[in-house]
Amino acid sequence: MGGALHAVDDAFEASVTPGPAVGHRPQSLLLSILGAVVLDTGLPPLPSSTLLDLLADLGVAEAAGRATLKRMTQRGLLGRTQVGRTAEYALTPLAQDVLREAEARVASAAPFSHPEGEWTLLSYSVPESRRDLRHRVRSRLTWAGFGGLRDGLWIAPGTVDVAAVLGRSDLAEAAGLADAFAARVLPGTDVGALVHRAWDVPAVRAAHTAFVETWGRPPRVSGSLAQLTLLGADWLALLRTDPGLPGSVLGEDWPAAASTATYRRVFDALEPAATAALHRALRAAGRTV
Repeated sequence: MGGALHAVDDAFEASVTPGPAVGHRPQSLLLSILGAVVLDTGLPPLPSSTLLDLLADLGVAEAAGRATLKRMTQRGLLGRTQVGRTAEYALTPLAQDVLREAEARVASAAPFSHPEGEWTLLSYSVPESRRDLRHRVRSRLTWAGFGGLRDGLWIAPGTVDVAAVLGRSDLAEAAGLADAFAARVLPGTDVGALVHRAWDVPAVRAAHTAFVETWGRPPRVSGSLAQLTLLGADWLALLRTDPGLPGSVLGEDWPAAASTATYRRVFDALEPAATAALHRALRAAGRTV
């Protein structure tokens, strides 16, 4: 199970990478739309043609799409069944659990907000010889909202469930090498300087600005289903970039609220049409919806 969890996290934790024209990994695109309009809806398994057509609309070649479906099945993210000559795919219980966990922040009304003054400090030490483990720990901490203050000392806004963050089976060794503390800032501490030291604040601001500008313009792709897929992938990338830095110390013009409002507005506009488009595709493939 640890390997499959790692594969799911890889999709969410990945930054924008070269690949399809839209700049996201095909696996990230599929998890985006499956989480948005398939998870917990009671829909039947999706024919491969439906998923491949969606990926094609997003610039993913058919061969790359088929390879992605195969990898996701091997990693335990999708269950594959055969109906005649057609392969069908459904989310596995493991993928459902992870997507539900992600949904708590994806759909939050204030995903970049934490109680004022709450911080989590984490100290860990991974032997130099275990670079593979060190990479997994750093990747997992980044997704959980941590920024590095100095070697082995990380900080995150809010109160983070570190036991859950490092509780994955493939991180068990690191969990035994880590100590976590709920922290508050003492008088005399320059919180703004601390935040700038732990995170690349200009890059975080730029990511928010790019998201607002991108989704305030005409869509990059045609079709509501493809647009919703891309919106979700962009939003997950932004959630990874900004763990919820305190706007109170970053200025009144900190753009997190604008990004959140943009996401909610565009999602609410696209979701009904995207769901209807998926239902039409399933009916055209002979599936009962």
